[in-house]
Amino acid sequence: MQVFKFNRNNLGQANEQHLNLVYNQDAYSKFINHTFSLTNVELQIQEKKQEFNKEKRTLLVNSLLKQYENVQESSLSINNIKLLKNENAFTMTTGHQLSFFSGPMYFVVKILHVIKLSEQLKKQYSDFQFVPVYWMATEDHDFEEVQSMRLFNKEFTWETDQEGPVGRFDLDGFEEVKKEIGEMFRDEGAEIHSLLKAYDGKNFTEATRNLVHFLFKSYGLVIIDGDDSALKTQFSTVVKKELLEGFSFSEIERTNKELVTEGAKIQVKAREINLFYLKKGLRSRIISENNQYNIQGEGAFTETEIMDELEKHPERFSPNVILRPLYQELTLPNLAYIGGTSEISYWLQLKGVFDAVNCVYPLIGVRNSIVWIESVTAKKKSKINLHLEDIFKTKDQLKKEYVEKNSGDTLDFSSLENALKTLQLEVKSTILANDPAMDAFSSAENARLAKQIDGLKAKMTKISKSKHQVAMNTIDQIKDKLFPDGKMQERVHNFFSFCPDGNYTSQIEMLYSQLDPEEKDLLVLRES
Repeated sequence: MQVFKFNRNNLGQANEQHLNLVYNQDAYSKFINHTFSLTNVELQIQEKKQEFNKEKRTLLVNSLLKQYENVQESSLSINNIKLLKNENAFTMTTGHQLSFFSGPMYFVVKILHVIKLSEQLKKQYSDFQFVPVYWMATEDHDFEEVQSMRLFNKEFTWETDQEGPVGRFDLDGFEEVKKEIGEMFRDEGAEIHSLLKAYDGKNFTEATRNLVHFLFKSYGLVIIDGDDSALKTQFSTVVKKELLEGFSFSEIERTNKELVTEGAKIQVKAREINLFYLKKGLRSRIISENNQYNIQGEGAFTETEIMDELEKHPERFSPNVILRPLYQELTLPNLAYIGGTSEISYWLQLKGVFDAVNCVYPLIGVRNSIVWIESVTAKKKSKINLHLEDIFKTKDQLKKEYVEKNSGDTLDFSSLENALKTLQLEVKSTILANDPAMDAFSSAENARLAKQIDGLKAKMTKISKSKHQVAMNTIDQIKDKLFPDGKMQERVHNFFSFCPDGNYTSQIEMLYSQLDPEEKDLLVLRES
C-alpha cells in the first residue's frame, strides 16, 4: 500500500470554514479553548485535571464496567477502563450514530484515528495514560439515517417500524439482513462470518457495542453508552438548569451572532430547551409554553412535576445535538474530540454553553480523510495514463482532457490515399498499354481497389473510436468507485467493501498503519 497526500485547499471539495478547522484553527480562536495540536494537549491536561475529580472517575469506571459485563474477550478494554480511576488518565474521544453494520467507511477511520492519537500521546507524554473512546449516540431517533449501508455497490437495509431512541430497538428482522450480508462472502472460514455472529444482543445498542468491540478489541478501545441511569444522574444538575433557565439557547444565540460576523456558517439550530424526553418507543422534544412543559405523547408537566420526574427518572431526559457534547465532556476526563469537518463545525457554537456550567471545552480535531484506490482501480487508472491528482477532476473534465491529449491517435490516411492514387494510375497505365479498349475494365478495377481501401479505413476508424469509448467507460468506472454519487468514497462505501475475501483484520491493521493524527492533508491510499 502506498500513501499520497493532497492539500485539501487545492481539491475544491471543502468550504473555507472546513479548511480553517483543518489548517488554521487560529481563525476561530475566540470560539475554542486551544487550537488542536499534540503540544496543546499538555495545556488541556492541566485544565481538565482541575475539573475532573475522583468521584467522577469512580462513577464513570463503575458505569463502564457494568456496561461491559457481557462483552467477550474484553481484557484490554477493561484494563483501559480501570486506568480511568487514576488522575493521570485521560480520554481521546470520537462519537457516531449506531449505523447499521458500521455504516460508511469513515466510521472505521475516525475510531482508528483516536486509537492512534492515543498511542502517539503515550509516547510523547509518558507520565500520563491516554484511552481511546467511542461514544455511541444510542439516543438518536433518526433511524432512516442509519438503517442502510452500501456493500459492493449493493444497498442493505434493516427494515423495522420501531420508533424512539434507536439504541433501544429490538433486533426484529436483524438476522435476515445479516444472512444476506454473509452470502456476499463465499469463504465460510472468513473472519466476516464470526463478526456477523458477534453482531447480536438484546437491542441495537448491545449489538453495536459487540460489533465495534469485535473489530477493535486488540486496540483496547473503550465504548461508552450515554443512555445510562447513573451517568444521567450526574448530568441532572445541567438538565435542571436547562429546564428552568434555557441557558443553552441564549449562549448559542450570542455565539451565533459572533460567528456570522466572522463569516462562519451556522451548522445547527438551538431550541429554547435543548432536551428530549425519552422512553422506549418515544423521544419527544420538551417544549416550554404557558408555564408548562409539553411533551408529545406524554402530555403536559408543571414545573414541580417535571422536577419530580427528573429526580426520579434522570435517564428519561436526553440531550439534543446542542447539549450532547456537554454531557460527554462532563462524563469523561476528555482532552480532545475528533470528528469530520461538518461535525467539528458545530462545536464552534458550543463554548459559551460549556463556560456556563464551568466545563472545560476540549481540543477539537478533524479526523483523517481518505480515498482508497484498490488494485483493480489502480490498474484501470494506469491503463489510460491517468495521473493520481486527476482523480479529483470531474468526469467531463477528464474525458475532455483525454480526448484532447489523445487526438493524435486519430488515424491519418493521407499516405495510404496517396499510395492508392499512385497504384490506380499504375493499374490504368498498365492495362491500357496492353489494350486501349480496356478503359472500362481499368476503371472497374480501380474502383474495386478504392472500395477495399475504404473498407480498411472504416475498420481502422471503428477500432480507433472504440479505444476512446473504452477510455470514456474507464473514466466513469474510476470516478464512480472513488467518488460514488459525486460524494467522497468514505462517506458512501462500507469498510467491508475493501475486504472482498471477508478477512478484515489485515485491512484494519493496514489502515491503522497509514493514518496519521497529525496529518492535515487528505490521504490517498493506493494498493500495489
